Amino acid sequence: MAERRVIVSPPDETGGRRVQVDAETLGTAYGLHDLSVFLKRSGLECLDEVDVADSPLIEWHGGGPEVWRTMP
Repeated sequence: MAERRVIVSPPDETGGRRVQVDAETLGTAYGLHDLSVFLKRSGLECLDEVDVADSPLIEWHGGGPEVWRTMP
């Protein structure tokens, strides 16, 4: 099976980040827990909250796993 592409967009005005796997938008995550839940539902069950922060599968746009709110 080909490796899947996970993209976490920059935080929006509410601090949430859109999560996409391949071309499918999974939803808006507000933290690492939300992200790991979305990924498990999409079939990437091996990624928990610690794994998503360090996973090379995830492209973090607009900041890494520690960025969830926009700064004024």
